[in-house]
Amino acid sequence: MFNRIHHIAIICSDYEKSKDFYVNKLGLTVLSEVYREARKSYKLDLAVNGLYQIELFSFENPPARPSRPEAQGLRHLAFEVDDIAVEIARINAVGITTEPIRVDEFTDKRFTFFSDPDGLPLELYEKEVG
Repeated sequence: MFNRIHHIAIICSDYEKSKDFYVNKLGLTVLSEVYREARKSYKLDLAVNGLYQIELFSFENPPARPSRPEAQGLRHLAFEVDDIAVEIARINAVGITTEPIRVDEFTDKRFTFFSDPDGLPLELYEKEVG
C-alpha cells in the first residue's frame, strides 16, 4: 500500500534561474544541495511547509518537453495555500504572472495557474476548510 507522494523531481534548463524561482520567489526551503561531478548535475532538495517534496535537477542539454496544461503526461504541480489572493499578490510582487482566479466546479475552491522558468505549469489551490 502506498503511504503518500514522497517527492516530485523537476529537471530545469537553467539551474540558477530555477533555483532563484523556487527558493527566492516561491519561498521553498533548501534542505540540501549537491553537485554530482560524474553527472555534471546539481541536485537541490526543497521543502514545502517543512516537508521534503521537490528535487530540482540540472543536467547538460536536457531535451525539451511539451509543457502545455493539456499535453499528455504529468499535467501540473499544485501547491495548497490558505488564502489564494494573498499568495497571488505575494508572487505577483516578485514578477510571477498568474492567470485569473478560477473556481473548481466540483469543490467550489479557488485556484490559478502560473509557470516556472521552463514553462512547467504550477497551480495554487485554496485549502479545504474544516
